[in-house]
Amino acid sequence: MDDPIDDKAVPERLEVAGWQEAVDLFFENDWTDGLPIVPPTDDLVRAMLAGVPDRDPEEVIGTVPPRWAQATVRVCAVNAVMAGCTPAWMPILLAAVEAVLEPGFNLAGIQATTHSATPLIVVSGPDLKRLGINAGYNAMGQGFRANATIGRALRLIMINVGGGRPGQTDLAQFGSPGKFGFLLAENDAASPWEPYRVEHGFDVDDTIVAAFSAEGPHSVTNHVATDTFGIGTSIASCMSTLGSNNAYGMGEVVVVLGPEHAEFFRKEKWSKDDLRLYLYQKARNRIGDLMFERRYGSFYNRMWPKWFDRTRDAEEVPVVVRPDDIHIFVAGGPAGRFSTVIPGWGGLGGRSVIRKVRAAAPSAAAPH
Repeated sequence: MDDPIDDKAVPERLEVAGWQEAVDLFFENDWTDGLPIVPPTDDLVRAMLAGVPDRDPEEVIGTVPPRWAQATVRVCAVNAVMAGCTPAWMPILLAAVEAVLEPGFNLAGIQATTHSATPLIVVSGPDLKRLGINAGYNAMGQGFRANATIGRALRLIMINVGGGRPGQTDLAQFGSPGKFGFLLAENDAASPWEPYRVEHGFDVDDTIVAAFSAEGPHSVTNHVATDTFGIGTSIASCMSTLGSNNAYGMGEVVVVLGPEHAEFFRKEKWSKDDLRLYLYQKARNRIGDLMFERRYGSFYNRMWPKWFDRTRDAEEVPVVVRPDDIHIFVAGGPAGRFSTVIPGWGGLGGRSVIRKVRAAAPSAAAPH
């Protein structure tokens, strides 16, 4: 039986009458995410490849599920052009592609799930300002070309190389706006702690990307608390909602503290581990609640560790197996006492992956 999505593969070369005809052709063939693209001309692709002069354009980064076609450096550059990237961001994009294609990340599952899971890419490094990557106001919103187009380029690769198209292989019931592209940057200057990259064994001068399987962000508002306990309670409550996949499937959770909330942890000298342990203790649900007081009978959830006593309705189940499954960042603007919880896909969603970004080409200048 022929692969039903092979006919949507992008040909190696296309001849069209003009710019508008190219955009329309990409729409007609489902080679886009529903938004107009920049037609990837030879000149633009060559310019994009100049951002990674140390990489062979024919180097295979990996195969992208569920179509399992090869993502070469050149193919990634084509999709980067389509997304509106500049050459300076190619090293970030290639590191993101490498991360999500790690088998343990389970991109095949993300591409096919009925859930709204999508790759979240978090960038941590000293070069964000030079590269034009926003970690401040509207950190997960519109208005910043780098954040929007790097995330979008990854999604276009998932569509055009991996074949992840809605109703065919992508069976998400609702999806989320994050499926157009979901990129967050760590705000080192606003954080009371060492950067995420240092926490995970990289040098402070390195730039890394971390990939997570994620839902959309859930705002945590707390304008009342004047200490860490109150803020932590609000975050834990958001983490443990009964509708979250983490409540049943555990997995990993990303917590993003806003600068005003982070300042309380600075003043009270809480470490990241202090906050992680607090959230691990507080973000829990009674088994009785998770089983709806056994209204629909009892069930054995294989994703819960064996050491949970399923016979006691009062037994409390944390939303992650271990504290280290809670990943903490600081980002966003300095005004407003908000933080954000980004739930994961749960235990079926694979594990987060970190990749170091190769040094950007000096000739690939970032936009002003």
